[in-house]
Amino acid sequence: MSPIPFDLPSWVPKNSVFASALLVLTSCVTACTIGFDGSMMNGLNILPSYTDYFTLTTATLSLNTASVWMGSTLAGLICGKVPDWIGRKWALFFAASLTVIGVIIQTAAQNIAMFVVARTIIGFGTGAANVAGPSFVAETLPVKYRAWGLGLFYDFWYVGALIAAGVTYGTAKFESTWAWRLPSLLQGIFSVMCILLLPFVPESPRWLVSQGRNQEALVSIAATGSNGDLNDPAVLIQYREITDTLAFERSYEKPSFISQCLNSASTRKRIFLVTQVALFSMLAGNNIISYYLGTMLNQAGVTNSTTQLEINIILNAWCLVVAIAGTLLADKLGRKTLAASSQAALTVFIFIFGALTKVYGNSDNNSGIYGTVAAIFLFQGSYSFGWTPLTVMYPPEVLNYSIRSVGMSWYTFWSNGMGLMCTFAFPYALEAIGWKTYMINGAWDVLCLVVVLVTWVETKGRTLEEIDENLDGVVHSEVPKLATIMGVSQDEREGIVNALDIATTKEVEARASVVEVQRS
Repeated sequence: MSPIPFDLPSWVPKNSVFASALLVLTSCVTACTIGFDGSMMNGLNILPSYTDYFTLTTATLSLNTASVWMGSTLAGLICGKVPDWIGRKWALFFAASLTVIGVIIQTAAQNIAMFVVARTIIGFGTGAANVAGPSFVAETLPVKYRAWGLGLFYDFWYVGALIAAGVTYGTAKFESTWAWRLPSLLQGIFSVMCILLLPFVPESPRWLVSQGRNQEALVSIAATGSNGDLNDPAVLIQYREITDTLAFERSYEKPSFISQCLNSASTRKRIFLVTQVALFSMLAGNNIISYYLGTMLNQAGVTNSTTQLEINIILNAWCLVVAIAGTLLADKLGRKTLAASSQAALTVFIFIFGALTKVYGNSDNNSGIYGTVAAIFLFQGSYSFGWTPLTVMYPPEVLNYSIRSVGMSWYTFWSNGMGLMCTFAFPYALEAIGWKTYMINGAWDVLCLVVVLVTWVETKGRTLEEIDENLDGVVHSEVPKLATIMGVSQDEREGIVNALDIATTKEVEARASVVEVQRS
């Protein structure tokens, strides 16, 4: 093969498994930040040193907690095209940098206003990362690792949450404001890790093709799929499939996201599915536990703050294990089955928790109190099994390239908007109607289960371009499915590639230059 006048920098790993692992880690640290934040605020809301310093009421407690959702919701509104303009990697870099700035301000906060501004900046940074990160992972990872990579994205939420729970448990003994300032400062570690890891991973090949940088796209596919071998039949098949599909999308792409939604039934269906994930994953009842576990435990009869912090740590460890199990099964069960089973189980357990809270919330019956706490664990475990890995696995899979970045922005807006509503509304609901809050939420969960069963389409085991067939009934490339290629011998793969005239001398355009990629 003739030399390619472009290669990845020497510091990018040549081993595809290692490169893929770094890619996943780069994006997953974003979820660590979000998980750390949720668990940290859960812990801080229990600490007298934090609540007394800011003299918090129900309203200001909600404001301090919910301000991160304000920033994330704003990011969802305005960051949709940024990853398309500057690339997935640079978008992730700027998002992580903003988060670090917010962390510094929060650590130094002197009053509620400063704390809220800082958390809004953190929210904007994590929201922007949530737009770019899942698209980056979905578009760059080989299909055999995609479920793992996208599933682990939010599984790492619990890694951050577990670390934060341990940190706040340790700093609870501090008598100074460092009881809450130190956890605030440590939240920035994950964004710094993201910034340091980004130079070691390749850019999304789909984005590179969209920019006319085809030779770089080919190298990027090979970097994560074939240890850099540009002649690998699977690499050439994927490259051809990507270029064909993006060429088709450009031929019908509308000038704006709104006009594309109005004129394309396929786009409307994709956005409908993405909106479901945003609403269902945020309104399942999990956010009550994520941010107001202390209030829930008080109502359940567990009032000791040290015991509450210990339960917080154990709960996050449990959820991490269950979420990883769900991720492992995502390609075996399929996305739809995973979502439906998770939704059905959590619906049962939120009703049980509500009933136990009503009966034993104000009693001294230890068995009843333990049963109520067990219901919390079973509910969170059910949620973690399905919704945690699916939250950013399913949306980028059902979105085609031309709307993926804007679609993830739409998802981020609705997801964080619902999170904002929950963190403001649930403290008042818990205070006003107590256990009935869980019953109302359970009724909503029943509706969500029905919609998932009726409307979801399956995406497991297919490349992002092959998923078009499940949604549109047609694919936009003549190449065979990747599963067909991977299921035959190497000689047969090469025969298929030669028959399609993919591996013969061809032009690969990269902006102003034309290079030849030729099988030797």
